Amino acid sequence: MSYNRKLHGYASFVAFSTLFLIFVGGLVTSTDSGLSVPDWPLSYGRLFPPMVGGVFYEHGHRMVAATVGLLTIVLAVWLWKSEPRRWLRGLGLAALLAVVAQGTLGGITVLYHLPTPVSVAHAGLAQIFFCMTVSIAVFTSKDWLQDRVRRADGWRPSLRTLTALVAAAVYAQTLLGALMRHTRSGLAIPDFPLSFGRLLPPEFTRPVLINFSHRCWALVVVSLVIWTGARVLRTYREETSLQGPAAALLGGVLLQVLLGAETVWSGREVIPTTLHVACGAFILGASIVLALRARLLFVPHPRVETAAAAQTGVPGSWAGSAR
Repeated sequence: MSYNRKLHGYASFVAFSTLFLIFVGGLVTSTDSGLSVPDWPLSYGRLFPPMVGGVFYEHGHRMVAATVGLLTIVLAVWLWKSEPRRWLRGLGLAALLAVVAQGTLGGITVLYHLPTPVSVAHAGLAQIFFCMTVSIAVFTSKDWLQDRVRRADGWRPSLRTLTALVAAAVYAQTLLGALMRHTRSGLAIPDFPLSFGRLLPPEFTRPVLINFSHRCWALVVVSLVIWTGARVLRTYREETSLQGPAAALLGGVLLQVLLGAETVWSGREVIPTTLHVACGAFILGASIVLALRARLLFVPHPRVETAAAAQTGVPGSWAGSAR
């Protein structure tokens, strides 16, 4: 299968554009501009209203979202016409359907005055769509298309399992973060790293519970990322395709903790709060890249690989296709 450099470059551009869209969406909530434009799909009955006040953020978000939608249409058509892998053509179509659904959810949030379940679903689907674009970029990369033999991973849990857990944990944290933002629970606990000067809050009202759950799950995510990053950097030094996303995960989590702290200490100032949202998406994207590359390099079960090696006389290899 030949490598299409232009397709991969375009898919990567769509993924980065989606990350920028998430940042712009974060600006809307950080500036409380969600209802600055009260109608949809038009803005005050116009395609382009005066860009003043919160309208700049809300309508700007709609413009960026429309651009990403158009980019996704081009990507889906390009994949459909040039990509021989049927499942990847299907993923391109799924990404297109996701971005249409995302736009519809965005409209519903405006028309129904920001209902929390719909707003959280809007944020959660944005992250899923981002993961789709990142995955398409990985699947069209030269590294993914290279012929290679996969080998066994003797560690427990395997790197495939560990990276999948990281991705799932990070996504769960983005949902908790969205719930916290859309219920205005971001400052329900006004200090950090303690909670009202204690390890545990003195009382658990609904906003405090949401905020504290976000903090507790952050500890789970940080622990999993450190475990996974240390495993990759120490054990798989020869696998350069794993080193980059592992380092990005570790650096991203460190930055995310600092941004989370600054969000509280600054009283939810716009820039650190929005960067906190975007950095969470970046960490999720890095975890997806690492998980996919781990699946590319290692077989699911070492016992299967061992049996195959015993039959072929070639230890430590597996002839199954990684693509």
